[in-house]
Amino acid sequence: MNREQKIERFRALHAGPRAFVIPNPWDAGSARVLAGLGYQALATSSGACAGVLGRRDGRVTREEALAHAKAIVDSVDVPVSADLEKCFADAPREAAETIRLAAGVGLAGGSIEDATGSKEKPLFDFEHAVERVAAAAEIARKENLVLTARTENFLRGRPDLDDTIRRLQAFEKAGADVLMSPGLPDLEAVRVVCKALTKPFNFMAGMRGKSFSVAALEAAGVRRISLATSLYRAAMTGLIEAGREAIEQGSFAFVERAVATPELAKFMKE
Repeated sequence: MNREQKIERFRALHAGPRAFVIPNPWDAGSARVLAGLGYQALATSSGACAGVLGRRDGRVTREEALAHAKAIVDSVDVPVSADLEKCFADAPREAAETIRLAAGVGLAGGSIEDATGSKEKPLFDFEHAVERVAAAAEIARKENLVLTARTENFLRGRPDLDDTIRRLQAFEKAGADVLMSPGLPDLEAVRVVCKALTKPFNFMAGMRGKSFSVAALEAAGVRRISLATSLYRAAMTGLIEAGREAIEQGSFAFVERAVATPELAKFMKE
């Protein structure tokens, strides 16, 4: 499947009758497993990408993030969207350049957010945030890339639902294809946000106490459900438990649980 076919499939998933789950692999191997399980699209996670490199989220360069995304794109025959954080730039034109480069590595989608990366001023001013989305959307249209615009209010100490809706509506008007606001506190907030938008809303699962079932999210109006770093955390939790057993107990019971099944071999087969 070439890139244009993947993008066509990706857009069709958003327009389909049901919400769909888009999981977040952390490398090419995990991407192949997830695609083998039947997921129709995948997405990168900035946190998982940073974890693979032994860093904290937000400490990865644009070049590293795109190389990470390309490795995943090249490993599977399904659409891949990338978590591009703030597009590695403050200025609208420079942020939009990241979207152009994202299309160049074969991605079907990519995101831009309004978090600045600064503790003193965690979010871009409203007008600046909208300008950045508009610039990114212009390039996304030219490159035929599905653009997700996200506001970080609820992750950056600003749990203002009215401002969240205001920003998402402005991002929608500026040309974003999908909207996103991680960290919404409950299903009622999700319903209110989805009702205020006309384009698909992506709910980010993976937060304790703020992750809901696919059926409940679909009923609330959600079109796409991403898993953020949760799969990476689950895998690393298994690694820690196995490592502790070996070093602290001197036993290897985890070996019996970690069986190289024929199914896994099939997923990883060239």
